[in-house]
Amino acid sequence: MPAAAPIAPTDSLPILSAKLIPAAIVATSAIVLFGFENRVVGYPWLLAGLIVAYVVDRELMRDLGIIAAGLIVVSTVSVKADISWPNFFLLGFVLSLAVAVPFVLDRFVLKRRVIRFPWRGGQKWQPWEKSYLFAVPFLGWLILPFYFIQSGSYQNWPAVSEFSEVARLFVGVNAVGIWDELFFICTCYVLLMRHFPLLVANILQAIIFVSFLWELGYQAWGPLMTIPFALLQGWIFHRTKSLTYVIIVHLLFDLVVFLAIVHAHNPGVLPFFLIEAPGS
Repeated sequence: MPAAAPIAPTDSLPILSAKLIPAAIVATSAIVLFGFENRVVGYPWLLAGLIVAYVVDRELMRDLGIIAAGLIVVSTVSVKADISWPNFFLLGFVLSLAVAVPFVLDRFVLKRRVIRFPWRGGQKWQPWEKSYLFAVPFLGWLILPFYFIQSGSYQNWPAVSEFSEVARLFVGVNAVGIWDELFFICTCYVLLMRHFPLLVANILQAIIFVSFLWELGYQAWGPLMTIPFALLQGWIFHRTKSLTYVIIVHLLFDLVVFLAIVHAHNPGVLPFFLIEAPGS
């Protein structure tokens, strides 16, 4: 079986090339599919990207086809925050399938090892990596409650008060956070890195990442927060080569997301945030 392609891009990859056209089409199809929730336009737009890729570069078409397969799977359901028991299990199944299908296509159909899940980077964490683990929840504590409450975006998540509801929200928020790294970083980003330098591949994956987060509920001025986060996650993965690290970062962020949502819906329950919940 062929060895996996390296994650790091080579110096020979140009920033601008004909490959960027189909890749941009496929990436922006996520805006239509998730941002506008329009499959009638989104699917033909996605197909157009694959057709252009077929003309430009067959290997690129294969990699974009794998990304497209995952996007299509995700787009079959709504990813709006809904923690009812049927949707809880349905969304979990669909998101798992969206990771499994690209992996199977890469490993068993194309017989490669491009998509991998490197839990350990093979090196000790640097001081900046350790410091960042403390910075993430602190920044989340400063920013997230203000964002959710001032924008009203907390209403995109259900109000929870019963133990079962709180538990499902907690599990759901964190499970989606883990899935984000498996699909957007270890699948989309890694496949794009085979054809584009770091900056370009990172921007393309961020377009897909942020489009999904918009439908999930990070709306209003949420992209001002989610775009830097998506770009940072791609850059950090490139630096550390560690899925474990980027997942820990994401889960620390999502812990504050969960607490901020609970705080916004339940005035007085979590008094340690700087902004009061509506109705306090």
